Amino acid sequence: MMTASTMPGAGHAAMARIRPLLMTGLLGLAIIGVAGFAHMDVVHNAGHDYRHSMAFPCH
Repeated sequence: MMTASTMPGAGHAAMARIRPLLMTGLLGLAIIGVAGFAHMDVVHNAGHDYRHSMAFPCH
């Protein structure tokens, strides 16, 4: 008789590592989206100036 043994919770451990990365990425996209499409000039300009200070081309 052959039985397959798997580590209990191996899939759960992988999700525990992936979930924070996904949530951080979504948070970053939300912040960039809010700053990039803000109607208030102060918020938009702050995001724009930050992109330039990090040497990220935006135009």
